[in-house]
Amino acid sequence: MVKVRKGAKYSFNEGVISADEIIGKAYGESLRTHLGIECKLMRPTLCDIVYSAFERRTQVIYPKDAALIILKAGIGPGSRVVEAGTGSGFLTAILAHAVRPSGTVYTYEIRREFLELAKTNVAALGVDSYVVFKNKDVREGIDEREVDAVVLDMADPWEVVNHAFASLRSGGVLACFVPTVNQLERTVEKARGVGFVMVEAEELLLRKYKVLRGETRPEMRMVGHTGYLIFARKP
Repeated sequence: MVKVRKGAKYSFNEGVISADEIIGKAYGESLRTHLGIECKLMRPTLCDIVYSAFERRTQVIYPKDAALIILKAGIGPGSRVVEAGTGSGFLTAILAHAVRPSGTVYTYEIRREFLELAKTNVAALGVDSYVVFKNKDVREGIDEREVDAVVLDMADPWEVVNHAFASLRSGGVLACFVPTVNQLERTVEKARGVGFVMVEAEELLLRKYKVLRGETRPEMRMVGHTGYLIFARKP
């Protein structure tokens, strides 16, 4: 995916296309490269925009993990969701897209430079009106009450689990993403200790396939370990 800028030229395997030929055309229309090869203009998906167009200065959550968080946390239109930390805003934007048109994401980030980047990224997707950005250390507490989900993507989520419990409504979901087993153990132990139930730990591995008749096999590379996911419910 490319962001079109007037006067620019875009080069790829099938040739070169001028931005001036693209501007003004509708999605679904065709144009040709300088080599005469036909190309089609397609509307980008949410995944295209977030993972190709957003600027990143931090580690970001993979689509496979973000999708499972939304599904298992029951996040959808009208949901009120607390997130920490914001980072580059990739997950923030995905959550905001999910809670439209009547929900809100309250996102906490201690570093202002990351928060400002996240604001820019989220605005680029057009969902910034569904996000409340907070330059605050979430370890000091969560302001919101009776929220539907709390999503933690930070180094020490166990320091926030008690605040998450207080913030959630009955039946609300805590979702945490951590990269190491030590973080996994500490977070799960704390979640059980403060009263969460149905505590689960999971890991997703994504493998693509090369499909050719009589030669179908897994691709040589796969998205293996990205992190562990923890889900828990407030009774």
